[in-house]
Amino acid sequence: MVGIAGVIRLRSQLLCSQAVSLGLVNSNIINERMVQTVWIWCAVVLIAKFTAGLENGLVRTPPMGWLSWERFRCNTDCKNDPDNCIRDGLFRTMTDIVIAEGYAAVGYQYINIDDCWLERERGFDGQLKPDRQRFPYGIKNLADYVHSKGLKFGIYEDYGNYTCGGYPGILGHLEEDAALIASWDVDYIKLDGCYAHPSDMDKGYSEFGYYLNRTGRPMVYSCSWPVYQTFAGMKPNFSLISDTCNLWRNFGDIQDSWASIESIMDYFGDNQDDIAPNAGPGHWNDPDMLIVGNFGLSYEQSKTQMALWAILAAPLFMSVDLRTIRPEYKAILQNKKIIAVDQDPLGIQGRRIYKHKGIEIWARPISPTYQNYYSYAIAFINRRTDGTPSDVSVTLKELGLAYPAGYRVEDLYEDVDYGTLTPQTKIKVKVNPSGVVILRADVDLEAVYAQNNYTPFPVLNQVFKVNQNTFK
Repeated sequence: MVGIAGVIRLRSQLLCSQAVSLGLVNSNIINERMVQTVWIWCAVVLIAKFTAGLENGLVRTPPMGWLSWERFRCNTDCKNDPDNCIRDGLFRTMTDIVIAEGYAAVGYQYINIDDCWLERERGFDGQLKPDRQRFPYGIKNLADYVHSKGLKFGIYEDYGNYTCGGYPGILGHLEEDAALIASWDVDYIKLDGCYAHPSDMDKGYSEFGYYLNRTGRPMVYSCSWPVYQTFAGMKPNFSLISDTCNLWRNFGDIQDSWASIESIMDYFGDNQDDIAPNAGPGHWNDPDMLIVGNFGLSYEQSKTQMALWAILAAPLFMSVDLRTIRPEYKAILQNKKIIAVDQDPLGIQGRRIYKHKGIEIWARPISPTYQNYYSYAIAFINRRTDGTPSDVSVTLKELGLAYPAGYRVEDLYEDVDYGTLTPQTKIKVKVNPSGVVILRADVDLEAVYAQNNYTPFPVLNQVFKVNQNTFK
C-alpha cells in the first residue's frame, strides 16, 4: 500500500527557470524585496527537489470535508443541548446537508468526528469504545451511513495517554487500535499529540502509520506531530513527516476570530521557506479548519480566509453549523473557481511575495503550464484597519507573470473575465479592509494553438474598468 514518492523534478525546474526570466522592476509598491523573495523561492525549491513523500495513492489534491471541532468543540451535554452535542445524530444530519445543499457536488467529501466521541475508559477487552449514550449504534454503523451517501468518514484519536479532551489515547495500543479503526471502515484518521512527549513523536507517529498501512485499508493519515515539536522548541523532520503522513498541522488551533486568521497567515508567510517545499500531491501542510459562516469573521474576512487557504493548497474542512449558515457564506464555501485553485493538480503551495504597510500579495503557481511558464493565482490582501479600501497597482511582470503571449485574467469572487493581458499590463485592484481580491491568470494557450509563435499585443489600449478594479 505504501511506496516512496519520486523526486519532484518538473516543478522545481520550471519554477527556477521562470524565476531567472522574471525581470522584476521597481514600481510604486513593488521593490527589491519581491526580487529577493523570488530568488529565495527558487533556491528553496532546488534544495527540496529530492523531497520524498507518502505515496498511498490518497489525497492527490488537498482533502475537503466537514469537521466538528471548531464549531461544536467538546459539547457532550446532550440532555440540555441535544441539537449541538457530539453525538451520532449530528454527523448524520451534516452528512445529509453536505449532499442536499450542494457541498458534495463541489468537492467536500469527508465527514469527520473530532475529539470527545469515546467512553472515558477502554472496555474490559482493552478496546476503544464509543460513548454508549451518544453513539448507541457504534462507529461502524455511522461510517456505513456516511458511505451510503457516497461520502467518506473520518475519526480522531491521540498519540498520547489521553486525547486533548481527556479520553483514552492510543499510547500502548497502537497496533490493536489501528486494526480496530480499520474494522470500522474509517477512511481518515487524525492523530493529535496531547499527553505525549514531542521527542517520542518521530517514532510513535511513524509506528502508528505502519500499523495503519498493515491493515490494508486505505486511510488518510493526518498528523499533529510538527506543531507539538515546534512549540517544544524542536525542529520537525519534515522529510520523515511527509514520508509518514498525508497532511500535518504546522501551527496552533484556529479560533473563531480574525486575529487567529492573521496569526496563521503570519506563520505561513514568515516560515514559508521551511514548510512550503514539503507540500505536494498526497502530502499537505494544514493551516486548520475553515471558520467561514461562524461568529468571528466578517464577510470580507471570510472571503480572505477562503482565498488564502486556496493559495496555500490547504485542506478545506468546514467547521460550521450547516443547518443555519447564511447564503452569502455558503456561496464563499462553494465558490467553484476558488476551490479549483485549491485543488490544482500540480499541488504547489503558494507563497507571500510582497508585504508592506498592511498590503500583502500571495501567489501560487497552477496549471495550465506552457514550456517554462506557469499560470498563477494571485491574492491581494489588505490588512489595514483605516476604514477605506486600498488601491494596489502592479504590472503582471512585476508579479512574476512573464509569458510573452499573455494571460487570461479573471476575478474569482466578482466573476469578471478581463480577457488576455500582457506582462506589461498594469493592474489596479481596490481591496477592502481585511478583504481580498483573488485573480486567476492562465497562460493564454489559445494563441499557441492558433499559431506556433506569439504576436505581441498592444499594451497602451488595454484599459478595463469593472467593479472599480482597473487594468491598463
